[in-house]
Amino acid sequence: MNKKIIAIALALTLPLTVAAFPGGQGGHGEGRHGQKMERLTKELNLTAEQRTQLEIVFKEQHEKSKAIQEETHNRMKEVLNEDQLQKMDAMKQQRHEKWQQKHQEKRQEKKDKKTVEAQ
Repeated sequence: MNKKIIAIALALTLPLTVAAFPGGQGGHGEGRHGQKMERLTKELNLTAEQRTQLEIVFKEQHEKSKAIQEETHNRMKEVLNEDQLQKMDAMKQQRHEKWQQKHQEKRQEKKDKKTVEAQ
């Protein structure tokens, strides 16, 4: 029963964690946000007003996601015991480290590809 609760809790919080910390490291999320806005502006031919409105929508959505994540975590603290919370935190840390490694490998592949193309 406890394993099911932990699995459900993780399934609910994993996407929220990604939404709350999109870049993994400080600053990268903003860069991706900027790239997203640039792409949308270009592909959809957005006006300055539309772009501003979409930026507001995205900011509000981010704030809502963060609030949901915090609420979920608080409710989980009411259900799980201290040992389970520690295990969940360790699982979260492992997942984050794995994501960081994969992300770093992708960046290195892109960098290597650009180096080869430049030669």
